[in-house]
Amino acid sequence: QVQLVESEGGLVQAGGSLRLSCAASGRTFGSYAMGWFRQAPGKEREFVAFIRRSASSTYYADSVKGRFTISRDNAKNTVYLQMNSLKPEDTAVYYCAATSRLWADLLAAAEYDYWGQGTQVTVSS
Repeated sequence: QVQLVESEGGLVQAGGSLRLSCAASGRTFGSYAMGWFRQAPGKEREFVAFIRRSASSTYYADSVKGRFTISRDNAKNTVYLQMNSLKPEDTAVYYCAATSRLWADLLAAAEYDYWGQGTQVTVSS
């Protein structure tokens, strides 16, 4: 079992930056691939980014590529999402997620077994 607790989001102006963190319980954090997803009002949850267990590779949705950076610190059991050049369309509830499945499709929300509670990010124009 893994429990994920996200940091507080916030309100930021367009063009601004925000860093989200997600702290995991347990001593096996390094065995989980981690992802970030988001859900805007009236829309389905969508993939944002993932990072593999050893941080050997990362992947981003086209909508955030070049602006967002996912990273992890396995010693601190924490995954981060650095968000730069924020746009109003980035407004959503952001969720971190964890999966221990070895061959998971890390772009798919259904492949993740554990989820944080979500944190609101609002970008004003």
